[in-house]
Amino acid sequence: MVDNYSAEDLAKAGRFKQIRMVAKLVNEQNRRAMPIIFGSAVLVIAVFVLLGLLVGPAFLFIPLGVILGVMTAMILFGRFAQQAQYSAIDGQLGAAAAVLQSMRGDWTVTPAVAGNRTMDVVHRAVGKPGVVLVGEGVPARVASLLAAERKKTERVAHGVPIHEFQAGSGEGQVPVSKLQRKITMLPRTLRPAAVSDLNYRLKALAPTMQMPKGPMPKGARMPKMPKQQR
Repeated sequence: MVDNYSAEDLAKAGRFKQIRMVAKLVNEQNRRAMPIIFGSAVLVIAVFVLLGLLVGPAFLFIPLGVILGVMTAMILFGRFAQQAQYSAIDGQLGAAAAVLQSMRGDWTVTPAVAGNRTMDVVHRAVGKPGVVLVGEGVPARVASLLAAERKKTERVAHGVPIHEFQAGSGEGQVPVSKLQRKITMLPRTLRPAAVSDLNYRLKALAPTMQMPKGPMPKGARMPKMPKQQR
């Protein structure tokens, strides 16, 4: 399902086709979402129509109700669409990287800076909060990868805050749906010039990604977050 609604597909589609594609994804993930969206819009419009007829003036209340009803529908649609996107990629290899790459703002994301033959991986994001390392896979193995990557990062990121997260649904892990919010709420301690310098220094670090044994699974690729509707 994620493959059918990738960022490239949405980028090639027109605006109305994009909305239809996202609406279909939302409906597949949550059958109650679209009725809630339309029902809320109709309710807002109905309230303002009644106010216009009973209190007046109708020519002011009715158009205002339509505008507010459409805005309500758009806000709810955006929230349900985001939930559907997270549900679609949850549990897939590379889901954490897809979330990191969809973050807004001045972030430099490098997927799979470390990994092992069993497909446990660590991704890196660099921004004003410092360095963020996000691992996904088996918790014990990911913890070891994160520790090793932290040591390697500290050699060039002197005094820079390094934050570690494990993406997943287990104890001590951060669900994919909450990962972006968790990262964007980190305190911003670096200035833009310091972030640029940090990125330059981190480029010197060689990735430690080991190729898995045997052939890659057919059709295996990193999931991508559909572009958010504005």
